[in-house]
Order: sequence, then C-alpha cells, then structure tokens
Amino acid sequence: MSVIKLMRGDITRLSVDAIVNAANPTLLGGGGVDGAIHRAAGPQLLQECQTLGGARPGEAKITHGYNLPARWVIHTVGPIYRGGESGEAETLSRCYENSLCIARSYGLRTVAFPSISTGAYRYPIEEASRVALGTIDRFLRECSYYEMEPIIVLHTEGDLQVYIENAEEMGITYEVQR
Repeated sequence: MSVIKLMRGDITRLSVDAIVNAANPTLLGGGGVDGAIHRAAGPQLLQECQTLGGARPGEAKITHGYNLPARWVIHTVGPIYRGGESGEAETLSRCYENSLCIARSYGLRTVAFPSISTGAYRYPIEEASRVALGTIDRFLRECSYYEMEPIIVLHTEGDLQVYIENAEEMGITYEVQR
C-alpha cells in the first residue's frame, strides 16, 4: 500500500526525482514557490521554460531541474480561486493527476508537491488539501502496479496540521516526515 508523505520544509532542497512547481500560465517564474524554484534552479530553467509555450490551468509540463537537487521539475498551473463554483476543484485535481501521470511516464518514483493554488491564487487550504489528498490517493490506488512516493511539502506548521487532519478524516494512509 502506498503512503502519502507530509512534511514542512523547503521543496527546493529535496533530493527527489521531481518537484512540482505551482507555476503561473507563462511558466516563466513568479512569486512564492514558483519564484523560489526558478531562483534555485538557475537561469537554464527559465531558458527551457521559454520553449514550452506556457500552460493552461490544470496542465502540467516537465523540464530538467538544473541546479536543484531534484532531477526534474514538473510545472503545473493551478486555478485562481473564485469562490469554488467555477470548476476550481476539478482544475486543481487535474494539476495533481497530470503531474503524477508525467512522473509515471518518465519512470519517476519520488515526487514532491507544494500545496498548489493556496498562495497567491487564494484557494482555501482546507478545501485544497482535500482535493490534493483525494486525487493523489485515488491515483495511487488506480496505479497500484507502479510504486511511487508522493510527498506534500507545506510551508507552515499550520498548513501541515490541516493536511494531517484531513488525511485522518478521509482515511488516507499518510506519514509525517520531520
């Protein structure tokens, strides 16, 4: 049985196969996690992203990790939260699912996610965590033939606690990494 790992930390410092970037539609860097990933990876990441033609919300694209400890970066564009009645949950779920599908197609095992759309895009952490956990758990069950180690990396202890509480409430197998 696969386990979703939860941790508080800096996603740019993880030695994993891939980290997921909560990108904007240009894929050319920005604030928050996106800016931190671009700064840590170095200018080659921007150069490669310029060749990708951007992405729509819910899509995911992959690049090399360059100066990051992670070999790859999977860029996905989350939805801007507009009250929850504009298909935000479906788009957010596609972000996680499409990122996991790319990871599987590249043979990647360890994939670290931020909490997509909960920063500048204002998606409430309570709702976003349920979408993230549910989507990742469903993917792991449906693709049980493929061993993968998803890690959700949270910025604050409070965000980590929200994910822990929702994983318990949803009956999802998780492990906290300290």
